Formats: sequence, C-alpha cells, structure tokens
Amino acid sequence: MRRVLLTLLVGLISWTPTVVAQERGDPTIPLPNWAYPMNPSPGGGGSGTEPDTVLHTLPDTDRAYTTSEIRNGFGPADWRPETHPSMPGIVAQGREPDVRACAMCHYPNGQGRPENGPVAGLPAAYIVQQLVDFRDGTRVSSEPRMGPPAAMARLAKALTAEEMAISADYFASFPYRSWVRVVESPTAPRLRFAGGMFMPIDGTEPIGNRIVEVPEDTTRTLLRDPISGFVAYVPPGSLARGETLARTGGAGRTTACGACHAEDLRGLGPVPAIAGRSASYLMRQLIDFKTGARAGAWSALMNGVVAGLSEEDMLALAAYAASLSP
Repeated sequence: MRRVLLTLLVGLISWTPTVVAQERGDPTIPLPNWAYPMNPSPGGGGSGTEPDTVLHTLPDTDRAYTTSEIRNGFGPADWRPETHPSMPGIVAQGREPDVRACAMCHYPNGQGRPENGPVAGLPAAYIVQQLVDFRDGTRVSSEPRMGPPAAMARLAKALTAEEMAISADYFASFPYRSWVRVVESPTAPRLRFAGGMFMPIDGTEPIGNRIVEVPEDTTRTLLRDPISGFVAYVPPGSLARGETLARTGGAGRTTACGACHAEDLRGLGPVPAIAGRSASYLMRQLIDFKTGARAGAWSALMNGVVAGLSEEDMLALAAYAASLSP
C-alpha cells in the first residue's frame, strides 16, 4: 500500500495560502485560494519512465487496473459498475479527440470530487443549461488558472446538443448519495496538492476561516474509488450560522435558500439540489456568482442572494448545506 501511495503521489507539491486574482467581476472581492485548488508548480510530476505494469486493486471488488487505465480520459476505470446504470458512450468513453469521458472526472456514478463537483441526481434541464453556459462563456471560474472549469469550457464547446442531452439524462436518472462528512473543528489537516485536489499530510494547523475538504482515504481517492468519500472540516459555529442564514435569510442579508432549493435543500423542479454536496464546491459557486463569473441563463436568480453575503456567510452556508442528508 505504501508503494502504491508513493507512486500516485509523485510530484506532490507543498501548498502555501495565497489570494489569487479573478478573471471577471468585482476586483475588490478577494478569492480564498482554499476554494480553488491548483497546482502551485505547473509542469511538475514524475519522469514517466517507469513501466506502467502494476495492477492496483480496491476493497470489495475483483477488478484491477494500471495507473494508465485509471487515468484514461477516453475510457477510465469503472471499478464498481453495480453503483450505476449502463453508461452511454459519451459518458463511458467520450469522443476522441476533443471530448473526454464524463466518467473520468465525475465518476461513472456521478458522485464527483471537490474540484469538479457532483452531477448525480441533478435535473437534466439544469445539467444541459450548465453545459450551454460553459460552451457560451457565460459560466467560467473566478480563478481562470483552475483546471476543471477551464476543461469543462473546452469540452462543452465540442459537445453536440444530442451528447449534452444524453449525458444529462444519464446523470439525472439516479440519485446522489451521501458523500461528504462535515466536521466542525478549530484545526484541520495540513495540505498538499495532488491529483487535482488538496490532500492531507501529517500534522494539523489552525483552520482559520476555511473549509478544508479532503479524502476520507487518500489512497482510494487517488485510485478514483467512486464509493470513497470526503470529509470537510469547517470552523466551529459554522453550521449554526449557516442554518440561520439558510432558513431565515439572516434578517434580510440574503434570501432563505428554501425559497428556490426547497426546504430540505434537495432541489425543486429545475433548481438543483445542494444538500449533501461538496462544501468547497458550493463555496466556489457562491463566490463565482458574487464575482459575476457565473452569468448564465439562470444566474440572475442568485445575484441578489449573494450580493450582501460576506466570505464568512458564504462559508457557513456552504458548510450547512453540505452537512445535510442529500
């Protein structure tokens, strides 16, 4: 197991907090870099000279894959086919050379990871609209150097309308399951960047005003196990503060979330569910609405919601929503 972890962590880079510049929107709004995981040293990594012959395995499955098979963007490993319906081709293999498989980043069961977000159980109409927004440039990231949103923009431009509809119908056809464990704590793991996200390393540090979302099991997540979830550490008091804002609007500071997302935050019609979703992903979306980076067809509904929210407010709302049962 140590050898597997060492192989997968080649190129692991130390992480130092910084504030980064956004692509569009109000330049006075700072971006917390903990919400936008990026490699602080692009171009780093292993030499790639070692033969890719080692077969990796996971608990409770008899499947085995090499690293190349796991990371194959046009047919990634499907460790647990029992967790999802039969995948259409655009989800399972994509379309070479321009469209990577949806399953590569979002997993075959649509659970996703903090850097790219979950799509399982979202309304098909909502998924299609987001793909259109990415295609048309009306949904971008406040941090243009973050890889996954930029990749989505490229992929969406290459997708046909039929492929958008097929992938949306697939992920909308089955529910999202519990995936994130939210823990209030004055401390959190120290972090490094690896595999597209922040990973815990030995030791802890004060959490400050951050959401620190990391894999429950680093090795299984690096192997892209679609049933191994995440833990989100949040500052003490975040959940109570978030619940007050979500339920009441905080004495006029915002709109109660249930007005659009339903009282249980599990979505209403084409409005997406946010209960139980990735805390850092939700935080990123609130910021992107506030900066104007998300300006698609339905984004106007969120403009007034985020206008009066501080970073602490948004953190609390994201933490609270993530803590709920999906």
